[in-house]
Amino acid sequence: MIEIIAAIVRWIQLAANMVLIGSSIFLAISAYNRVVISSPWVTRLERLLPWIAGILVIGLLALLAISSALATGVTEHAWQPDAWYAFLTKTRTGHVWMWREGFAVLALGAAFLIRNSSSNRTQWRYVLCATLAIITLSVGSLASHAAAEEMSVVSILPYTLHIVLAGVWFGALPAFLLILFTKKEGQSSQEVDQFGIQTLKRFSIIAMPVMLGIIATGVIVADRAVDTLYGALVATDYGWLLLTKIGLLILVLIIASRARSVWLPALGQGQALAVIGGQNLRKWVRIEFLIAGIIVLLATILANTIPAKHSLIEEWPYSFRFSIDATWEDPSVQTQVLLGVSLLLLAGGLIIFGRIKKWALLRSIGTSGVVVVSAFAVMLPPLAVQAYPETYRNTPVPFDSISITNGSGYFAENCIACHGPQGKGNGVLAKSFTKPPADLLTEPHTELHTAGDFFNWLSKGIPDTGMPGFEDKLDEEGRWDVVNYIHAMSRGYQARLMGPKVIPDEPSSGPPNFSYTAHDESQGILQDFRYKKSVLLVLFSWPESRERLGQLKLDYDKLGEGNAEVLAVPMHDLDSRSLAEITAEVPFPVVIQGAKEITQSYILYRRTLGRPDLLGEGAIPDHLEFLVDRFGYLRARWIPVADGDGWSNMSFLMKQVAQLKQEKEILPPPDDMVH
Repeated sequence: MIEIIAAIVRWIQLAANMVLIGSSIFLAISAYNRVVISSPWVTRLERLLPWIAGILVIGLLALLAISSALATGVTEHAWQPDAWYAFLTKTRTGHVWMWREGFAVLALGAAFLIRNSSSNRTQWRYVLCATLAIITLSVGSLASHAAAEEMSVVSILPYTLHIVLAGVWFGALPAFLLILFTKKEGQSSQEVDQFGIQTLKRFSIIAMPVMLGIIATGVIVADRAVDTLYGALVATDYGWLLLTKIGLLILVLIIASRARSVWLPALGQGQALAVIGGQNLRKWVRIEFLIAGIIVLLATILANTIPAKHSLIEEWPYSFRFSIDATWEDPSVQTQVLLGVSLLLLAGGLIIFGRIKKWALLRSIGTSGVVVVSAFAVMLPPLAVQAYPETYRNTPVPFDSISITNGSGYFAENCIACHGPQGKGNGVLAKSFTKPPADLLTEPHTELHTAGDFFNWLSKGIPDTGMPGFEDKLDEEGRWDVVNYIHAMSRGYQARLMGPKVIPDEPSSGPPNFSYTAHDESQGILQDFRYKKSVLLVLFSWPESRERLGQLKLDYDKLGEGNAEVLAVPMHDLDSRSLAEITAEVPFPVVIQGAKEITQSYILYRRTLGRPDLLGEGAIPDHLEFLVDRFGYLRARWIPVADGDGWSNMSFLMKQVAQLKQEKEILPPPDDMVH
């Protein structure tokens, strides 16, 4: 019950905040014309402002009480001041609330100032009230999903602009209705105040860019909430709420477009047209305001719903999904998609043509709607691929060296006979199948399917292919380990395009994470270096790599100046004597725990264009080095037997390190799970 009350309270205070913004801005626009500012609707709106601001102040107080109860899980805390105080002083949301309430009280004071100065109306009072209301709304962004993920201007600004612009649009609708329904003395109920019409037209000029801004910022916010998991739009509560909000917004856009292009201009075109235009505006703007109120309610619910990208899709409810990556190579798919896009463009053209020819609203929507439906009917079916209940299931096992090593063992035990030792689909039993086993290494098979697809195949098998299920043989974590190993093989093969030279501003892929303990008792995980240092990961053999380790020792300080750390990983077990000999010679950490897992996962990245290494079990080099930038991306690799001198020229290596040091963040750090 308290959750329902909380949703209503959030809705009321948000709607009040938005109306205060929109109404104040509307009044500021009206103040340009002294005749307009003396209209009766202005007086009515000014009298409403303190009430609206008061609802905002009281709504925030109610929100404090409910938030205190929700934060502790104790309903009684909703009316206990001690619980309020603890919430305010010990949580970031509480700190944000104090700022919001403070500015809301100031906005209430500005609203009273406007109401008590009706005989001396000046624009600055309206601007002051709008500014305070905007700040009140904007401060709330600091407690949003965007702020929870990253407290930065880049993260928070799109969300802030989205709700403020929405406030300008939604909040102006009551003023819009007041003009339409307020009569002057001697005016019939069908007429609209001519000076009010001027204000409506002036506001309609800014309404278009405001709505475009709402759409643009909304796309950014929605994309961040969904990330790459667009299937979540039709499989999570957040997704369905978002789609409903978008559908309602489309209805609002249709009404607003009609009002701006047909009904509003009709108000100044003769008595008959003016009456029809006024009637349509009164009817449809009321509907628009009702729909807008529902959109605001959905926005408050969305703000307190787990974003789609963090939602667990335990079971995909459909037998198909749409994937451009998995289907685009087929020329017939490209043809049908391009035809569908052409039909969508035609639908857009019909809308414009209908406006020019002044088609009726129903005819315009119906004609273009039929074409849109036809477009999707043409372009979507060829993009559909089979899906399974686990297709969009989040991977519970991180993509790290331990999981990959475990998966390597399971793969060797259960999969080599069919898929071959390197997953190329050339195992000893491969020729016995009517349909050869999938090439998991050199073909883009892995990238074209989700991790959940692979998990389903490993669990249930693939009918009519000879691929068995391992649900009874491997536990759930073991099957996810195999999924991680398959992805590591695929990423490793793609890394054959990598060389000793860093390609500027082009992050490649996220390498396997790992944990380690070094001889100097330092320990941690690879992710610990993110946003701090680049990592030169050196996989070495002893004593074959003695000379190379000596080079790194001499230039270790220079590497440190380049904001790079060296981690040395022995590729083979070291006896105590060899370890003592190595650690006595080098100043950087030598991994003594975790080395086996690191080696097992990173030797998958050993292939080069000149040495594809696809036969048998593969040949493992004695020495490999990798450069991981401080944002977590694998950027360069040197394999002496394949790349020649490469980083043995320390000045060349230092140039690569310097390149990484000067680069700014290009992409967020790579995800630690496969998808």
